[in-house]
Amino acid sequence: MTTTPSEDLWAGFDPATDPADTAPVWDEPVPLTPRRDLPAFPVDALPGWLAAMVTGVAEETQTPADLAGCLALAVIGTAAGGRCTVCVRGRWREPVNIYTAVALDPGNRKSAVFSLMTEPLLAVEKVMVERSGAIRAEAETTARLAKAAADKAAARAANADDAGRAAATAEAVALAQAADETTVPAVPQLFADDVTPESLATLLTEQDGRIGVLSPEGGIFEIIAGRYSGTPNMEIFLKGHAGDMVRVNRQGRPAQHVERPAVTMGLAVQPEVLESIGRIKGADGRGLLARFLYALPDSLVGHRNLTPELLPQDVADAYTENLGALTLAMADWTDPALLTLSPEADAVLLAYQKVTESRLGKGGSLAPVVKWASKRDGAVARLAGLLHLAQHPRDAWTKTIDAATMAAATQLGDYFTTHALTVFDAMGADPAQDAAHTLLTHLRETGLTGFTRRELFRGLSRGEFPAMADLDPALNLLEDHGWVRQRPAPTRRGGGRPPSPRYDTHPRLTRTTTA
Repeated sequence: MTTTPSEDLWAGFDPATDPADTAPVWDEPVPLTPRRDLPAFPVDALPGWLAAMVTGVAEETQTPADLAGCLALAVIGTAAGGRCTVCVRGRWREPVNIYTAVALDPGNRKSAVFSLMTEPLLAVEKVMVERSGAIRAEAETTARLAKAAADKAAARAANADDAGRAAATAEAVALAQAADETTVPAVPQLFADDVTPESLATLLTEQDGRIGVLSPEGGIFEIIAGRYSGTPNMEIFLKGHAGDMVRVNRQGRPAQHVERPAVTMGLAVQPEVLESIGRIKGADGRGLLARFLYALPDSLVGHRNLTPELLPQDVADAYTENLGALTLAMADWTDPALLTLSPEADAVLLAYQKVTESRLGKGGSLAPVVKWASKRDGAVARLAGLLHLAQHPRDAWTKTIDAATMAAATQLGDYFTTHALTVFDAMGADPAQDAAHTLLTHLRETGLTGFTRRELFRGLSRGEFPAMADLDPALNLLEDHGWVRQRPAPTRRGGGRPPSPRYDTHPRLTRTTTA
């Protein structure tokens, strides 16, 4: 008589001790921490030309629109950051630079999206470099001549007789001061990739207080955490978001002073990076985490369209033209342009503020992320400014922000709020939570009423569970919550390797009820 694999598994054990027939009645299981249903990026909140670009890039690259959408907002902020401020109410001002971070696993074509969305910035940067060439050449010549004149005056003063030394010295001092005050403008640069805090401070000084950090990787967080210095260094990133004055004094270098710094960040990171930044010393307490607008889109890998529609050329051209017009229009501003709200837009924002305030208190839905949520209304004002600039790239400062634009900004605010709640849940969650959810989904979909640890491992992805031991924390959590229970090991009748532990699953997992 042949035996089945299941019979082989229990060979050498007394079947009378198998508890399957005498198992206790199941109690009601305790739900795991629920996963939120995350909204898709509200592309319709963007002005037409920007929405068309986001949709076209997402389609051609077969990536979630969240990636191109968040980057589009960061690109607009890079084009205008430091040159524009939203006058909300009274003395409340919000600059229009933002920090965005989109979490996607490798293989999601992040670099392709970044290339399509940022190439027009590089093109307009090239135009700015060419236009400033004559000015820089003139400044460099003036600086050389001033330095030469100062040197000659110093030599004359050194060789002057007693009667003429005082006058020669005064002339030399005056010319030396004039030479020191002669500056040569830096080559225009709109954005950088991963930069150190020290380099960022220098870039801000050179670029009149504004710079973007746009990267398809999350290395900037490692730099903030102290990759090179060994200690966290986030001061410039905190002040660069808020617009607080920056003074940098380093030994052997001239002091750097930026009155109103404006840093814009558009990053794509791996999901685990968002969890790890919560462990950067001081990142939460000092408010770095609260400054980011987070997005956790679902990956399309595994069900992408292999023959997608290509990005229409007229859409790409409109994006390049409008982005270039905005960048060049704002490039020559010294004092920030003020954007004001219409009375109707102010009413929309005030209503949104009331909702935020009502949810911040004890027991409110935003209480767990109070530091982030306290900046939510300011972020919505910034987003409204960005949408207004995109709607009127050539003359936005001559028009007020209307109610429809503010309503679109609140739509984006709601999107980022839900994603932020999920991110902060992950930062403080037991690492076994996600794995337990994966196991629970697998058990429900397969309808297993019982399984061995080895059988379960064979049915799962090695990417999520590389080794059988990786199952243990999640299985323990499911057992603690009453979704599975391990059978007592039967009495052994001989030697040999013990069987893999066997589990029973809660009857609810064979029904359609969700955890």
